[in-house]
Amino acid sequence: KESLERGGARREGANDGGLLQVEGRSVPTMVVLGSGGHTAEMLRMMKGLRLDKYQPRTYVVAATDSHSKDKAERFEEEFGGGEAFEIIAIPRSREVKQSYVTSVGTTLYSLLYCIRLFLFRSPPSLLLCNGPGTCVPVCAASLLPGVVGIACPKIIYVESISRVTALSTSAKLLYPIVDRLFVQWPGIVRLYPACEWYGRLS
Repeated sequence: KESLERGGARREGANDGGLLQVEGRSVPTMVVLGSGGHTAEMLRMMKGLRLDKYQPRTYVVAATDSHSKDKAERFEEEFGGGEAFEIIAIPRSREVKQSYVTSVGTTLYSLLYCIRLFLFRSPPSLLLCNGPGTCVPVCAASLLPGVVGIACPKIIYVESISRVTALSTSAKLLYPIVDRLFVQWPGIVRLYPACEWYGRLS
């Protein structure tokens, strides 16, 4: 199993800082959590990071996802070292089993809500996500600071390990705008050459 910070150093031409390749002593980081196992995978990956570097940390969860909120709080209690963190709840873009037709409206509402995360407060330098539907409006809204000349966060998307042969719907939607998209199975790279594979990350 590779680490987001260390794994890239094993590949020819990779940055010694690992796969994230983010500079700076302190990197304000936003992490999107979600149901269906996404939160567990993301927090496992975060255990491989030097958390004293990736802070302050802001976790984004769906308003109806109390499970992910509790998981983030327990993670910070155990591994956070007392550093500052924040949990923000946003409207869920798509509920489990909600039709794609009706999810268009809820996703747009969530997008409008997410704008304030980037335009009306200090934006993060790094945005980490791994596939819950919640990440789609968050990533889209993260591009808005660029419109007014503010630096946009670097978006790192790690596809779920459960995606063996094809990208998830969220990954397909965000494929054109993320800075780096990591997959955990090599077959997907043949279909989406901009993806990167370094083995298992979660």
